[in-house]
Amino acid sequence: MPIKAMDLFDAYTKSVLPSDQGFIVSSFFSAHSAYSRYEIVSYNNVKSIYPADNGLTFQTDGKKLHILIEPANYPKKGEEPYVRSSQEQIPHRFSELDLHTCKNQTKIYTGKDAVMSYTSFTIMKPMGVNFSFIFYMLPDVYDSMTLFFEKTFNKEAGVPMVDAKKVAKALGAKIQKTMAWEYSS
Repeated sequence: MPIKAMDLFDAYTKSVLPSDQGFIVSSFFSAHSAYSRYEIVSYNNVKSIYPADNGLTFQTDGKKLHILIEPANYPKKGEEPYVRSSQEQIPHRFSELDLHTCKNQTKIYTGKDAVMSYTSFTIMKPMGVNFSFIFYMLPDVYDSMTLFFEKTFNKEAGVPMVDAKKVAKALGAKIQKTMAWEYSS
């Protein structure tokens, strides 16, 4: 059975990073609460991948989608996500995000659209409990990512399972619709 996903930096070290197409999912968890951020990057046709200070730089275009999970007791709820401290920031205003309020009042914000990153992007090496995974472009990649988000939203960010399933399913569909690469023949 082919590997569906693995740690991004292990894949780089083992020379098994796909250069044709892939999805990178990185997490950023708060040390003091269930506040969580995720960044999904889809890419294709990589010119080169090389180590940078504390990360990997991909020379190619990327499509980025951001997710923010805000626990009910988060003290800065009214502050736009793009102006929050660097440990809590995603590059969006509330008006650029879709909102799902969970039954425990946790809020899950997802970018309405993927944002293009032209020419190159860098994935920072995760610290602590954070991670960066590469999802391989297999026929069931969107199902694999949906299941992954369902589990991590529930276990890592404290999202009730019913909400985790609903948001992960919608996120999987959004990733497929907005982050896939078109090929002309």
